[in-house]
Amino acid sequence: MELGSDFWWFILIGLGAQLVDGALGMAFGLVSSSVMLSMGIPPAQVSASVHTAEVFTTGASGISHMAAGNVDRRLFMRLAIPGAIGGAVGAYGLTQLPGDVIRPLIYLYLLVLAIVILLRAAGRLLPKGDIQRVPVLGFFAGLLDATGGGGWGPVATSTLLARGGQARMTIGTVNAAEFVVTVTVSATFLLSMGLHHLQIVAGLLVGGMMAAPLAALLVKRVKERWVLIAVGVLVLGISLYQVGSAAYAWLTP
Repeated sequence: MELGSDFWWFILIGLGAQLVDGALGMAFGLVSSSVMLSMGIPPAQVSASVHTAEVFTTGASGISHMAAGNVDRRLFMRLAIPGAIGGAVGAYGLTQLPGDVIRPLIYLYLLVLAIVILLRAAGRLLPKGDIQRVPVLGFFAGLLDATGGGGWGPVATSTLLARGGQARMTIGTVNAAEFVVTVTVSATFLLSMGLHHLQIVAGLLVGGMMAAPLAALLVKRVKERWVLIAVGVLVLGISLYQVGSAAYAWLTP
């Protein structure tokens, strides 16, 4: 693997995304996907790279939560299996669609996620109540995560917490289920695309490992609300710019 100048950018992206994820508990995929899409990297390659890198981080996270007793086994099964199915469907579909067609749709999705994050920062999410269709939530969270390169945490965790789920068990279970979804999505991309994205994966992993100890300190010092606002504004700005550029190109002869 030749370490060109782009490799160092991928390290910086991984470092920044892991700092955010360590302080927030989500958004590694959301931040890294938004930045790499703005660099012009094809959507399928972005999602494949992010999910391959996340296999390692989600595995460690899932094991830690299981060891700490933070996993509801019934909720885990209801999330993980439908989530893996949705992730496989989304990953395969993404590899079959032209990048120019799917990219604006992904930016619209990221735009919605940015709004959800900002609403969470403002304390204005869905009213609390029981989640009746957890498998449906898992399927669509996995589907959106595969197509957008990030979204399992923002969609599944935010929805369950907003509906009254216990924070410790919700976060632990969603993190453990994410490993199953991530492995499935990565395997689907591997079978469909091969190994053309290893340089990106290596950069994200190096940056993420460098940021891990810093993130552990950051989470103690920075309020979650301010991190949420920063992530929401960043992704909102990138998404609005890219959606506007795509609309301008489509409308201009």
